[in-house]
Amino acid sequence: MRLLALLAAVVVAPAFAQPIEALRTPPVKVHAPSDVLRVCADPDNLPYSRADGSGFENRIARLLAMDLGVDLQFAWLPDRRGFVRKTLGAGDCDVLIGVPAGFERVAPTRPYYRSSYAWVQREGAGEPPSSFDDPQLAGRRIGIQLIGDDQATSPPGFALARHAAGAHVVGFPIPGDKPAAQRIVEAIAAGELDAGIVWGPQAGYFAKRASVPMRVAPMAAPPDLARVQPFAFEIAVGVRRGEDALRQRVDEALVRHRAEIDTILAEYGVPRVEGTP
Repeated sequence: MRLLALLAAVVVAPAFAQPIEALRTPPVKVHAPSDVLRVCADPDNLPYSRADGSGFENRIARLLAMDLGVDLQFAWLPDRRGFVRKTLGAGDCDVLIGVPAGFERVAPTRPYYRSSYAWVQREGAGEPPSSFDDPQLAGRRIGIQLIGDDQATSPPGFALARHAAGAHVVGFPIPGDKPAAQRIVEAIAAGELDAGIVWGPQAGYFAKRASVPMRVAPMAAPPDLARVQPFAFEIAVGVRRGEDALRQRVDEALVRHRAEIDTILAEYGVPRVEGTP
């Protein structure tokens, strides 16, 4: 949830990601200890993080701690409204493993992967659409994620509304007994949807675990929406602002372990697109 919400905040307006009370409250002044890497994460937010250590951000955190020669300590908090304020802002940790590279409320490292929204369909269901103007979208049942506290549509929802008026779009709110991305993939497997357009890391992860073979293909934003509703984002490690020395060390570790990080992302089916990383 956090990453989707943050992506939406970066797209729409960075300040919207921060509640008014947070803007008025100065951050807690603490310094990162030198013998431990303190990471805040959601205890149940696969594929990103989980308390049992099975998320790909858990694994990247372990890799970074090992490189820095320090212990790793997680502070767990469900990813809900105010997550950044209640974690980094409260001094409970020093690092968030996955934030948009342009997120202004942290000191981001260099990006370590770039992904995009992706088309998900059953394997063997034909070729994915070539664009949002592809005539095959007409009449198809397409699931999208509804993000943020106001249940706003994701960028693919805007693109479908503008370019594929004949498509039957089904919104999946973030709250639910399972992640919205998982519910979309399960609906495709059950024949209740023809396809979905889902944020890449979740699309790849849940498609790999679906009950039937799935095909995942990154989708590009329509040219007229690429600036206001981009589909692709660079993801970085977010360090608490003011911790410049720690950010530099993490930055250097990301470079040294680029190959291992790429392997981890591939194991989780994270689709990556061309760009800076």
